[in-house]
Amino acid sequence: MNSVRRNIARTRGLLPLAAALPAVTLISAISAGPAAARDAGDSPTLHGSAKPTVVLVHGAWADASGWSEVISSLQTQGYPVIATANPLRSLSGDSAYLAARLKTIKGPVILVGHSYGGAVITNAAAGNPNVKSLVYIAGFAPDKGETTGELAAKFPGSQLTDDPNAPLPTALSAVPLGGGPTDVDLYLKPEKFNNVFLSNRVDAARAAVLAAAQRPLNATTNVQRTEAVAWKTIPSWYLVADDDRTIGTENLRFMAKRAGSTTVEVDAPHDVMETNSDAVTELILQAAHGSRPSLAHTGSGRQAAVLGGAAALALGSGMLLVTRSRRGSRS
Repeated sequence: MNSVRRNIARTRGLLPLAAALPAVTLISAISAGPAAARDAGDSPTLHGSAKPTVVLVHGAWADASGWSEVISSLQTQGYPVIATANPLRSLSGDSAYLAARLKTIKGPVILVGHSYGGAVITNAAAGNPNVKSLVYIAGFAPDKGETTGELAAKFPGSQLTDDPNAPLPTALSAVPLGGGPTDVDLYLKPEKFNNVFLSNRVDAARAAVLAAAQRPLNATTNVQRTEAVAWKTIPSWYLVADDDRTIGTENLRFMAKRAGSTTVEVDAPHDVMETNSDAVTELILQAAHGSRPSLAHTGSGRQAAVLGGAAALALGSGMLLVTRSRRGSRS
């Protein structure tokens, strides 16, 4: 599967920050705007006339409520949506839990995972014929035998620690549960939350609320090895957050390229659903329609990719999202 990398125009203006929007070159043959997105949502999907069920899986230091804006947008367009609870206890256990939930869903499924949720969908979807597409939102896409801890350390970029020799990443605090040395819950320190999880893209008050409501990740999840790899048999889409300080942007790019995913790059933090929910929704719609963006030259050595089927642009929260892509060594 050919990988298409697309940059979405910078949207630092969410909440109190101002957005800097460059000039836009559009391909006139493709209709754009929210109406186009709605029309795409009303049309038959690649998998038939019935819309697939979208299953959303959150990661660490978050919960299912983080998908709220995405859920609302998808439901408005008639998609059945399930934002499942991810136990965050162990990769094997979390994957088994999700696999069991998926078996109760009739018809085609678009399976979406954010952060650690990406590792869970990678394992849980394997062998399930109803899962038609995988969507990774700044998420782990491990290969067999890999751990999330190894992948986060593969290339620089994660700011979970500023001391590689520290026994515990310095941005985390541990709560021992008494069951052994690895039976520990890990929280993001409140004073680190905005920088690591949100790249300081939201105001301090909002970051404090999210930090207070975070769900911890059990330490065993970082060392358990992946047993099944769904992206080797199921088409995948991948959103790379260009300012990811949790997993690290280069680590995301590596996994997206290796999986052969249709890839969109967004100027966003790791918690991209909080700051760029429209971009997340667009990519899910692409996966629901099985669409692959076409390319056109811009005359600058880069190439502009325009969403096929779902939408070319989304106008939301007072922002213009501009899609751009390029072919390079990762294509």
